[in-house]
Amino acid sequence: MVASNSPDSSRRRVVITGMGWITPLGDDIEAVWQRLLKGESGISPTELFDASTFPTTFSAQVKGFSLDKYLGADAERHRCGSRNTQFALAAAKMAWTDAGLDRFDGLDPTRAGIYLGGGEGPIDFFNFVEAAVRAWNREANGGRGDLDACKWAEVAGQKLDAVREFEQDPNMAAGHIACQFNVQGPTFNTLTACAASTQAIGEAANLIRRGDADVVISGGTHSMIHPFGVTGFNRLTALSTRNDSCITASRPFDRTRDGFVLGEGAGMLILEEYEHAVRRGARILAEVRGYGSTADAFRITDIHEDGRGGIAAMRLALEDAGLTPADIHYISAHGTGTEENDKIESLAIASVFGEHAKKVPISSVKSMFGHLIAAAGAVELITCVLAIRDGILPPTMNYSVPDPNCPLDYVPNQARKARVDAALSNSFGFGGQNDTLVVTRI
Repeated sequence: MVASNSPDSSRRRVVITGMGWITPLGDDIEAVWQRLLKGESGISPTELFDASTFPTTFSAQVKGFSLDKYLGADAERHRCGSRNTQFALAAAKMAWTDAGLDRFDGLDPTRAGIYLGGGEGPIDFFNFVEAAVRAWNREANGGRGDLDACKWAEVAGQKLDAVREFEQDPNMAAGHIACQFNVQGPTFNTLTACAASTQAIGEAANLIRRGDADVVISGGTHSMIHPFGVTGFNRLTALSTRNDSCITASRPFDRTRDGFVLGEGAGMLILEEYEHAVRRGARILAEVRGYGSTADAFRITDIHEDGRGGIAAMRLALEDAGLTPADIHYISAHGTGTEENDKIESLAIASVFGEHAKKVPISSVKSMFGHLIAAAGAVELITCVLAIRDGILPPTMNYSVPDPNCPLDYVPNQARKARVDAALSNSFGFGGQNDTLVVTRI
């Protein structure tokens, strides 16, 4: 374990004992990890809806998903759950089993909690549009084009599934997980855009540290590959439009980058108080050592040009961990592939790490996974744990033209062997949310 300025010894320690994910590259931890190390891409032409007339016609989709595979007969009672809820259930099941909690009968359900970063699943978009069009009565409303509320109630009642519409609430994934695993302790959901699951894991660790829980299912889930989601990001000019070469479209830190690739999926981790894990003989994968959370307080869709929020989050996480920049052996970057994000994240890393900045390897698995929005931080933290375990760093793919504004080591195009005792993971979200985690070998 890394030993440097160790934090308060009286503080309850938090460890990771289980992991699971649903990703565009698959669901098996080991198989997906090997695909990442080989630089394989989960990006392809969009199939979840007809995107042929959109500026961006591709995405990073989860294909062939069925909840039955993970929950068997229990899947039926969660069938009403939206796509992101079902992803969350599947990833939670894998993490729960990976942690050996399915074989442990000594868990106090009131001492187990849930803290997720969760976003909306796609509503029944086409039925929604049909109901809206049929309720749009220009003649009856004097040509103003107003929505006839009475007509809407009539048509929506015929076309929309009320239960599924209700299931769009962000907390539904946590509710389904609580029911499935009989988790009766504190349950929270945060929706801080692209930083949501990193923030959820950090807050879950604090929940355990202060003694409010012994075990927490934490991570994130998101699915917004639907016309509303893609339209919104296209209008923000945030998505890559490299339709002729979608597999290489996600190019974090490369000078030719033109935006991120929208993805979907879920990542779940079992966080556990160290002594609790030891008593039940759990396999301990890593320790959650530090957490920092800040807001830019600047603009809703722009990062502060000095990177002040990211700088502060990284410094807080290092301080919380009792580590120095020189103790960090790997950084999992937010690394979206947008011009602004990559430039300012590089600036922030350089500011925090100083002379060490050019020595610490950095990579972005979004070059292969796409951007899983609220689930991104969780799946990226899992890759940090695997890098610590195996002594190898995933590459940043599609990096070919260096950018003078991004002058650091981004592990370009090929996995790299390296001993990792401590890794730092960044997530920065729309609205100016910045969250950083530090995980270490134990």
